[in-house]
Amino acid sequence: MIRVSVMYPNQDGATFDHDYYRDKHMAIVRRTMGDAVKRIEVDQGLAGGGDGQPAPYVAIGHIYFDSMESMQGAMAQGGGEAMADLPNFTNVQPQLLISETNEA
Repeated sequence: MIRVSVMYPNQDGATFDHDYYRDKHMAIVRRTMGDAVKRIEVDQGLAGGGDGQPAPYVAIGHIYFDSMESMQGAMAQGGGEAMADLPNFTNVQPQLLISETNEA
């Protein structure tokens, strides 16, 4: 399974509307990328690794696909609309990580 993790770094002046991201933005992702999307998870950063450390990311969205080919097709089809929606919920430039997931 292929996972696209869209990570929003926690930085000075960062704004992020978690409700919009979960309820509206991810609905855009599902609609525009269609059946290629197998699952979506949304993480809200709470804390870092040590006592009192801030979370390194304000949020991370995980989008799962069956294969690289289906992910690439879905991103080509719907990625533009999803990226255009960013200003509606954040002022943070996201970082992407594409990975293959395996159960241990």
